[in-house]
Amino acid sequence: MHRRPFIVGLAALAALPLAAQEMASGAGIAAGPDAPLSALERWEADPTTVFDASEVDLGDFQWIARPVVVFANTDRDPAFGRQVDLLAEAVDDLVARDVVLILDTDPDALSDIRRQLRPRGFMLALLGKDGTVRQRKPAPWSVRELNRAIDAMPLRRQELRDQRSFRSEGG
Repeated sequence: MHRRPFIVGLAALAALPLAAQEMASGAGIAAGPDAPLSALERWEADPTTVFDASEVDLGDFQWIARPVVVFANTDRDPAFGRQVDLLAEAVDDLVARDVVLILDTDPDALSDIRRQLRPRGFMLALLGKDGTVRQRKPAPWSVRELNRAIDAMPLRRQELRDQRSFRSEGG
């Protein structure tokens, strides 16, 4: 199960503001083969990676992953804590559906994602692989409800048909 790396990833988000300051000041900028991985590359290496909204460009994930963005005005928001717990309980289901998890608990930072989606307080947003917003929820949503919403998307249904076809052909 992938729950442990997911929770470790959530804990690592606390260190992001410091890392962002170092990057902005030029410290830690590498060139060549030692260059830091992009958010997409990090997600492809470990699909349980949880991102802070400040480090993600939604366009990088278009046609590759389904972003689930959780917004709150603070990480102490009870709805935010509940949502993170719900997501952690079934992270493997999200990985199977190509979900990239993005968190934004700093309205003052005004991330590009926050500007695009304009949440008010707590909000969960589910985007399709095409980048369109499929669901906006003002309260925590279970992974089961997310799975149903994702599985109803036309592209996901096509992915499932392709998987069944591949298996039936002996692949």
